[in-house]
Amino acid sequence: MIFFRISELPMPGRFRNLVLDLQPHVRLLAFGVLLVGLSGSGQSFFISLFGGEIRAAFGLSNAGFGGVYALATLISGLLLIFLGRGVDRLALPLFTTLVLAGAAGGAVLLASAPAAWVLLPALLLLRVCGQGLMVHVAQTTVARRFDRRRGTAVSVVTLGLPLAEAVLPSVAVLLIAGLGWRGAWLAIAAALLLLGLPLALALLRGEAVPRSRAEGTGTGNAGDWGRRAVLRDARFYAALPALLAPPFVITALFIHQVAVAEAKGWTLGWLAAVFPAFAVSHVLALLLSGPLVDRLGAVRLLPVYLLPLALALLVLALGGGQLAAPLYLGLAGLSVGAAGTLMGALWPELYGVTHLGAIRGLAHGCMVLSTAVAPALAGLLLDVGLSVPGLALAMAGFVVAASLGSLRAGRSRAAPIQSSTG
Repeated sequence: MIFFRISELPMPGRFRNLVLDLQPHVRLLAFGVLLVGLSGSGQSFFISLFGGEIRAAFGLSNAGFGGVYALATLISGLLLIFLGRGVDRLALPLFTTLVLAGAAGGAVLLASAPAAWVLLPALLLLRVCGQGLMVHVAQTTVARRFDRRRGTAVSVVTLGLPLAEAVLPSVAVLLIAGLGWRGAWLAIAAALLLLGLPLALALLRGEAVPRSRAEGTGTGNAGDWGRRAVLRDARFYAALPALLAPPFVITALFIHQVAVAEAKGWTLGWLAAVFPAFAVSHVLALLLSGPLVDRLGAVRLLPVYLLPLALALLVLALGGGQLAAPLYLGLAGLSVGAAGTLMGALWPELYGVTHLGAIRGLAHGCMVLSTAVAPALAGLLLDVGLSVPGLALAMAGFVVAASLGSLRAGRSRAAPIQSSTG
């Protein structure tokens, strides 16, 4: 295999050690990248490409479709809090099958929807199984398996999302042109079941995966934290705002990017032209944050990783001219990329891996809920007269407060005695 040949090439000692540490689990890493990439079927960037056709088919306004989508996202966030523990309790191949089948079911339901009300359950399945559980399964499984290189492993699998963002929009456009929007979603369902699922299960067959709980690294033990204990721990509430800040801020600003562009004197063409600055910095941060987490620890990085986002918001608030756009996007992408790694690496570092699925599901559900609320809150503030620079300054204040508050997450606590349910 190519991976084995790479490990035999001349390379610096530190990089060789990294390759050798990851090499035994290359199939599991490939499984994670695949699942995160397939999660694009339920991500906003992908579903939004079908918005015009869906609105036309059911006579919906922008507000009508947006309202259904926001409701589906809110419900999916709540469900993730409870469904996330499934990766702790079920065999990984079975849970993966259920998740991919659920996303495919949502695609079929959307393709065959006879009335507008069917959009809600269809979008709910796509959001909870695609955007939610696929990423959750990938990051939880890798974070549980790896100990020495956990940060790097999580950052590797999270690269599946920018890969999906680069490839899937073009695929969607081609499918819509060739099959229509309903046919496109049927093709997506077929791809998930006939291509994605068999490949995912084949990759798992090449890796000894835990049936449930925390097998694999030996880091799980009876003293690991359960979800109920985490909910009583002040460190969870200290860390959570710092992890939610990047998706909350970026979702709010990107949804209202027309208003942002108008306020800053940028054309939409210019904003689109410099948007790759966000994508490049996002990928760069993913690649760099993993080794940094391995070297320094996720808890120690948590208070400082939001600095680029705070600077990005200050550029948006105070900066002028055309060059402010790529600077704002590039700085924001650094924190967004690092957040993807920290979301997977922080919780096992704080609470162990025995109940990692339940704990990470709780945090991921909160993240989804925050991204559902963010556009509405930002829109309301803009409607009542707050300027875009004022909104950016308010968000910068929130980011700084979240960063300072996360310092409390580093306080050590003894692991509590757990119940069997977590």
